[in-house]
Amino acid sequence: MKLNKETRKISKALLRESFTNGLLDAAKVQHVADVVIRAKPRNTLGVLKEFARLIRLEAAKRHATIESAQELDSGDRTAITNTIHRKYGADVTTDYKTNPALLGGLRIQVGSNVLDSSVRSLLDRLATDLAA
Repeated sequence: MKLNKETRKISKALLRESFTNGLLDAAKVQHVADVVIRAKPRNTLGVLKEFARLIRLEAAKRHATIESAQELDSGDRTAITNTIHRKYGADVTTDYKTNPALLGGLRIQVGSNVLDSSVRSLLDRLATDLAA
């Protein structure tokens, strides 16, 4: 479904109303959604879908996924978590995963930002450069 300007504008305004002290507030999100459902603006379903998409993107900005080829020890995890908190804020949650396909190094994703220093990505880049 293609959204028009009005639907996007309403959804962005709803997103702005969902924050408390700069942080996404689940209670406010629920309240805003309830208000929209009761008010039934034009294209209610489109507004709610776009609002849900914006909420999902905003929540992803506050979550970091750290992948490594092997399990990291607690000291490394603490150092990585502290670095992420300094760069993105103390409210960012972290999730550590093991991905043997990386071969070595780390792949860190916070929202749409990706830092990939894995051996797999270096080998892929080298293969691309040699093929060209």
